[in-house]
Amino acid sequence: MTRLLARLVALTALCASAPFTVAQTAMTTRRVASSLQLPVFVTAPRGDTSRLFIVEQGASSTARIKILDLATETVLPTPFLTISGISAGAERGLLGLAFHPDYASNGYFYVYVSDSDVSNSVWRYTVSGNPNIADAGSLRPVIGMPDPWLNHNGGWIAFGPDGYLYVATGESGSGVAQDLNNLLGKMLRIDVDGDAFPSDPNRNYAIPPTNPFVGTIGADEVWLYGLRNPWRAAFDRANGDLYIGDVGQSAEEEIDFQPASVGGLNFGWQCMEGDNCTGMTGCTCNAPNLTDPITTYSHGSGCAVMGGYVYRGAALCGLQGTYFFADYCSARIWSCMRVAGGVTHLVERTAELHPPGSLSIGLVSSFGEDAAGELYICDHSDGEIYRIVAAGPITDCNANGIDDACDIANGTSLDADGDGIPDECASSVTRTCPGDGTAGACPCGNNGATGHGCQNSASTGGALLTHIGKAELSHDTLALTCVGELPSALSICLQGDVEIAPHNFGDGLRCAGGVMKRLYVKHAVGGVVVMPAAGDRAISARSATLGSPILPGTIRVYQVYYRDPSGTFCPNPPGATFNASGGLRARWGL
Repeated sequence: MTRLLARLVALTALCASAPFTVAQTAMTTRRVASSLQLPVFVTAPRGDTSRLFIVEQGASSTARIKILDLATETVLPTPFLTISGISAGAERGLLGLAFHPDYASNGYFYVYVSDSDVSNSVWRYTVSGNPNIADAGSLRPVIGMPDPWLNHNGGWIAFGPDGYLYVATGESGSGVAQDLNNLLGKMLRIDVDGDAFPSDPNRNYAIPPTNPFVGTIGADEVWLYGLRNPWRAAFDRANGDLYIGDVGQSAEEEIDFQPASVGGLNFGWQCMEGDNCTGMTGCTCNAPNLTDPITTYSHGSGCAVMGGYVYRGAALCGLQGTYFFADYCSARIWSCMRVAGGVTHLVERTAELHPPGSLSIGLVSSFGEDAAGELYICDHSDGEIYRIVAAGPITDCNANGIDDACDIANGTSLDADGDGIPDECASSVTRTCPGDGTAGACPCGNNGATGHGCQNSASTGGALLTHIGKAELSHDTLALTCVGELPSALSICLQGDVEIAPHNFGDGLRCAGGVMKRLYVKHAVGGVVVMPAAGDRAISARSATLGSPILPGTIRVYQVYYRDPSGTFCPNPPGATFNASGGLRARWGL
């Protein structure tokens, strides 16, 4: 098979491609944790946007998982879990962490550890009654892999979109990556919610029936093979595609790609290293059954690839769908986008992601992703965690930590009037539904004055609804005044959550529709009604008490319907005793 053309020969070059559809946010990094012991991974349970869990590789047989409070960017003083009696140091130790998809209800999480000098294992633990402390006594073995050598241990674990646990194992320098009966040099896929081996206390899992080698030659656990040391991998949370950074031997580093749900792929180690034929046995170089890497780079640019993530967060405009990866030794960082036949938009990001001031990122051991999809970099040598953030100040009217332009571009905020301000931040009150003939004829041709409602029997020109103050939920000062009614008319201030086409309502026109709420009932004084009056609740508070809470960015339509009992004015329609003011359309802001 011809190796793919896209490769990182000159990593600073930008591949020819179509332009991004949204301008990219300039990036930098911000240190969020320090004084850690050999951090190798960060992750978070699904839906937990307040915490980030930090995996420390450990030394002297002890390793820890710590919690970073994302709101305060402080590491909690008590570790979430301390594991003792393992083999730690060099490439061994506590290497991976994954939270069960139902962690919020069952409290299960899984770790990949070098439990001795000759084996690696996946263990399950359970959180204690304290959400920031695990139950250290809840250890349950899941799967073990004999591993006679100290290096090439793999160590990444994660739950896929299918709910199965994926386990990346290194081949330990033993030349078994092509041996389907050996679990090393593979990506395994197991069902941790079942137990196909009830008599074996060290094998607490089942085999997914769609694994590619079930019922054929090879171990049923194997999902992918031909890997050397898949240290870090990641699923694209948008589509389930799997990206794998496979560490090379002496010439090339590679990024491998598995389309969502496609098992059984062979990535070619040990007859191929990246795009190169190694001359070693086990498979045939460039054979059609081998799956090419999507991109490679030579050891002139580093020594060990650190597979990263496809960015799916919201804080960095224009970067959604961009894959980030790095090299451990050189600490160089790149990004690209996968396309058919390789990658495009290949950019070196090292200088851009250099932290400000005197800080620097030493040895990149891993990327990580929080529950919101934002990305982090683990600095192994300096014991630090960095978050990738927008460079410079941002405009953030809704205080969600995301630039307003990103909110609009990502679709998380609306901008109906195109003013560049998220609708939830920009309050506005505009006139609508006048009875002056511009929005439609009044019921009996009784058009009112400009901007007013339809004419009434007092010949005031119709009722005019005006406002003062702002429709802002944090400081609601909106007040409505209706003038031009009959001197002491019974008046009802109505709020609708939908603006409808004007239609006849008594002697007037109605445009407030949807869920209707009667906010205030008043008697006009000299033909004037003020709402809210002294002692009344603010409009937003009154709406909430009536079961229609107003959210930022939502629209409400206001009209005053008032009694006009004249039997001789506007006899068509007969018996009509109400008229309506013109309307106001309010977009509520924060």
